[in-house]
Amino acid sequence: MNNRSMPPLGHPLELIPFFRRWPPSMRRNLLYTLIWSCGLGALLTAVEIAFLHDRKPLLGYLLPMLLISNLIGFMIHGGSMLASSLTDGRSSRMRGLPRLMFSICLVGSSVLLGLGLGNALLSGKNPFELLANRSVLLQSLVLAVAIALVMYWVRGSAEKRLERALDEARQKELMASTARLLAEARLRALQAQIEPHFLYNTLANVVSLIGPKPAQAQHMLERFIDYLRASLASSRSEEATLGTETRLVAAYLDVLAVRMGERLRYRIELPDELRQFAIAPMLLQPVVENAISHGLEPKVEGGEIVVSARVEGAWLCLQISDTGVGLQETASAKPGGGVGLSNLRERLRSLYGGAARVELLENQPCGMTVRLMLPLKASPISILPAP
Repeated sequence: MNNRSMPPLGHPLELIPFFRRWPPSMRRNLLYTLIWSCGLGALLTAVEIAFLHDRKPLLGYLLPMLLISNLIGFMIHGGSMLASSLTDGRSSRMRGLPRLMFSICLVGSSVLLGLGLGNALLSGKNPFELLANRSVLLQSLVLAVAIALVMYWVRGSAEKRLERALDEARQKELMASTARLLAEARLRALQAQIEPHFLYNTLANVVSLIGPKPAQAQHMLERFIDYLRASLASSRSEEATLGTETRLVAAYLDVLAVRMGERLRYRIELPDELRQFAIAPMLLQPVVENAISHGLEPKVEGGEIVVSARVEGAWLCLQISDTGVGLQETASAKPGGGVGLSNLRERLRSLYGGAARVELLENQPCGMTVRLMLPLKASPISILPAP
């Protein structure tokens, strides 16, 4: 872990989960130091009362101990901040033995100064007289080492928590990156399924029309160029909108309309306010292709396809309706609506999780409707590579 990812110096109160609910700040840490010092002072007061048998009032023990413990606590707090400032943060990033020695030196000097200053304030005596007592000095150093070890432990615990949090963040980022790559691979596979046979069929139709119907061949080739232009623009764009996707679908249907003639009619109903709505690319064309292949082409007289979009509450509803052979015959020919719809369901799961859904409805008197329900507030995972 590099220096920038090292956590700030942990506060002893962070050992208690309740006190980890608030993020570190100067005000929070000062308050925590006050709480910690008062708690430590109360604990030492209880120890002093237990081992001494003087019949002084409780406040006679508690108030001096609170004063001295807060002096020590805020000296440690201020000393650590000053050392971090003077060393440009290097003191707060130390690890192992150097950190332990730094903690012992900081806490030791703070304990000695706090005891001397506290007793001077309480008794008015020279603070160095108390520290000259070997017994007091030894007790002070033992207390300093104990506090330094606690600080060292807290710091280590804070680092371990941060390392776990960073590992979890990296795993989530890796999973998101994997999901994007998987969605992109599925998109490319879907395009690979759609484009080759459409390309070959279109060019074969153009060749067959050049001799007997050159004007129709030219018209079909022009519509095919429009489709390729729209498809290329869509593949190079970082994001797709309903406007760009419906233009691609319209160009696709224009090419097929030349081949199918009066057997294919279509309408695209898209409100102006939804044209800039961002969606994942290639959501509509597979459904339209499915409607042509399994709905209209098997029907001798053909039929009509209607592509529409509207908002229903918290959902964007995209509908592709046809007047083809219907749901039952389509299902018997291709269970689940064919490869296109199967891929579509998988893509929606990878893009929206369980928030989006695909509905298949039977039309009356004939045909079927594929309805895509996309949540308005959820953005799909970006699956396009940078241009």
